Amino acid sequence: MNILLVEDDQSIAIGLEYSLQQEGYSTTICYDYTSAQKVILNELNQFSLCLFDITLPDGNGYDLCKLVKERQDIPVIFLTVMDDEVNVVMGLDLGADDYITKPFRIRELLSRIKSVLRRYHRQAEQQPMITIGDIHIHVLQGKVYKKGKEVTLTALEYRLLLMFAHHIGQVLSRDQLLDHIWDMAGDFVSDNTLTVYIKRLREKLEDDPGKPVIIQTIRGLGYKMGE
Repeated sequence: MNILLVEDDQSIAIGLEYSLQQEGYSTTICYDYTSAQKVILNELNQFSLCLFDITLPDGNGYDLCKLVKERQDIPVIFLTVMDDEVNVVMGLDLGADDYITKPFRIRELLSRIKSVLRRYHRQAEQQPMITIGDIHIHVLQGKVYKKGKEVTLTALEYRLLLMFAHHIGQVLSRDQLLDHIWDMAGDFVSDNTLTVYIKRLREKLEDDPGKPVIIQTIRGLGYKMGE
């Protein structure tokens, strides 16, 4: 999962980046409001979570949070030295999902990140139906329809499709997909097997599997599901 980290203190940012990468997250760092705004406007769909310092040299994390929430429902956690009630409430009212006060222990931050991501994942799973073009996924029934006709999927094909559906527009690496399928199935899934499953999904869901528009290949990065 890719995290957008906005922190003007470079020493803190570099330390956080190292700790996050040790936990398997990839990171994109911005040191000011202007560069973060550019990333949000052009690359937001690549991120699973945002970590925003509130006080920035040319703006503030509140405005970045508002910008994110206007475009996509992904979690935002504030990093702040301001722990008074007014500032905390302001951040939560803007849609922030959590905040953590500096200085903090890295294990606490990692725990907060995992908690927020789990909450978002549960909310996505509780959606009664997910629609992508003419594809309808009835989550509670575990059934998939294309143009009104049911599509028969294997258990692993369905899990892979749900993974894409819960991250529409977001690029998912092969490692992320493999980790998810392995965790869910309890069995080892090889890189070659993943290629086969993606091919099968395309054959069942795409109008033209040779020119996929639902599950797209992003060269050098992975795959994403188009909206």
